[in-house]
Amino acid sequence: MLLHGAMGDSREWRLQLDRLAGEFTLVAWDAPGCGGSFNPPEDVGLDGYADALAAFIARLGLGTPHVMGLSFGSALALELFRRHPGCVRSLVLLSAYAGWAGSLGREEAERRRQWGQTVADQPPDRVAADFATTLFASDVAPEIVQAELEVMTDFRPAGVRAIANALADADLRDMLPTIDVPTLLVHGGADQRAPLKVAKELHAQIPGSKLVVIPGSGHMVTLEAPERVNDEVRGFLRT
Repeated sequence: MLLHGAMGDSREWRLQLDRLAGEFTLVAWDAPGCGGSFNPPEDVGLDGYADALAAFIARLGLGTPHVMGLSFGSALALELFRRHPGCVRSLVLLSAYAGWAGSLGREEAERRRQWGQTVADQPPDRVAADFATTLFASDVAPEIVQAELEVMTDFRPAGVRAIANALADADLRDMLPTIDVPTLLVHGGADQRAPLKVAKELHAQIPGSKLVVIPGSGHMVTLEAPERVNDEVRGFLRT
């Protein structure tokens, strides 16, 4: 079960869908307010997203899937485990947060909330180009960057506002020690949006978790280092 980032949709997983589909059944959703999904209320909260995801998993008859989340999707995966532990076989958390409040502090969480509310009504191409400067830390093929810009340019104001509110309000630190499923953390060593210390704190609090750091990679590890990410996920799921 693949959960995308804040200004993305299921297309963000194209390099995983292409290269892992021969070994695993992969389902990439569009969170409410993203891609082809419906617009949620701005106060849906991370709990509302998790309930919608649990219903989605049940509707498709997926049972207890492995759950892999990127950025916002990682916080959603953690909230899904908190509210619906029977929906989670294992966790793969990429560029992860325990919510913005939980990992970055209240002041930074509020700054990012305000950013989300402000950009929601700005020209999408300008917003996407600005946001992309914080996503990539290494040299990435221009076509990869362009494809991600096209995804982000399709953002919907309702989705940006709802996700910014959900992440800003979320502090998941208290539930981390309760995680009792296998957990893999994959983090870029040069991530600007979720600095490496965030990953180390998550690793320290999640019992038995494994942390993989990809040197030189930024927030979009799935695009900057797709083969390494895919190899780590493949090896983790095989065990």
